[in-house]
Amino acid sequence: MAPRKKDDILNATLELLAEKGYEGLTIEGVAERSGVNKTTIYRWWPSKATLLGAALIEARALDFEVPDTGSLRGDLQALIGGTARLLTTPPACDIAVAALGAAVGNPDLAGATRAFFADRYAREAPVFERARARGEIGEHVDPMLVMDLLAGAVWLRVVFRGLPLDESFTGDAVRVVLGGVAAEPGARRG
Repeated sequence: MAPRKKDDILNATLELLAEKGYEGLTIEGVAERSGVNKTTIYRWWPSKATLLGAALIEARALDFEVPDTGSLRGDLQALIGGTARLLTTPPACDIAVAALGAAVGNPDLAGATRAFFADRYAREAPVFERARARGEIGEHVDPMLVMDLLAGAVWLRVVFRGLPLDESFTGDAVRVVLGGVAAEPGARRG
């Protein structure tokens, strides 16, 4: 398949997901919007779930650049800032929320969603490799746990609690995860 036609199909998939949700997303609708025959789509993606999985990973609507600010703190703030923009800026926010909601009740889509997050984690891994090389974190640090804590905080705040993110949120979240919340040993309350 020609790369441009593939992009048209994947982008149409995400556009329709954002507009109509997973239940309203159809292969026929994607075919119509992208200007291809639905048999072409079925040849490459045997189901709506596999098509959406490919679109989540490969389409540019949810793409991001891996930051390299020179510090772990800066890189994490940039990554979490990108997650915040993704969840607050249409159409990306509509795509992300619709895909997550649909994945809950659909095992095929849940697998595609796991593939999406695995792809994102693989892209974020260099941030932690560089931080280890600079001596900012030890070998014992679990990068996936760090990203789950930070990205999870954004998801919870925006999607589930419906609260806005103020300017300080990403910096505060990164500071808490990197530094912890416990008082220093010997510190007194005053």
